[in-house]
Amino acid sequence: MMKLAVFAALAGSAAAFAPAPVAQTKTALSADFSKELGAQMPLGFIDPLGLVADADQDEFDRLRWVELKHGRVSMLAVVGYLVTYAGVRFPGAEDIPSGFAALDAVPGMVWAQMIATWTMMEAANQDQYAAPWGMNKNGLGESPAEFKGDFRNGALDFGWDKLSAESKMRKRAIELNNGRAAQMGILGLMVHEKLGNVDNLLPPHF
Repeated sequence: MMKLAVFAALAGSAAAFAPAPVAQTKTALSADFSKELGAQMPLGFIDPLGLVADADQDEFDRLRWVELKHGRVSMLAVVGYLVTYAGVRFPGAEDIPSGFAALDAVPGMVWAQMIATWTMMEAANQDQYAAPWGMNKNGLGESPAEFKGDFRNGALDFGWDKLSAESKMRKRAIELNNGRAAQMGILGLMVHEKLGNVDNLLPPHF
């Protein structure tokens, strides 16, 4: 299950360099994304592929959500890689190897179960007020989401609403940076596994 999360994490990592959503709408000519969440030290605002060179705020927000989602998947992928590399397995999967070798060892029925689980997770982890998948085909009314990727849906909170605006921005920046690090981390683990020297980074069972 972790291995497919790895591939999902890499599927659109090229979009991970565009920086964060704000409420107001800007035109492409007047947009200044250098002050957005994510444009921070040591690099500041960086867009090496020119993805937002002619983008308006809506396109920028979409790219920021793409980066955020890839970061979230990559964080799960890194944890999954480390856990399985350390030898932790679900009951009945003790013989499944870690890393890329697991792809050929997982039974077909388990693949079917994983795909069904991913589909259910995708359906659940979204802004339900704009569901399905941003098409607004429901009658729930205005979304309470504060930014793209805010999937509390008026139910889960964990104290978020009690935070100050400054604390919210700081926590969002932490998640964004952790996601960026995880994207580089899982890519590095995969590359070193293919090079055959991942054991130099992660000794067996740590």
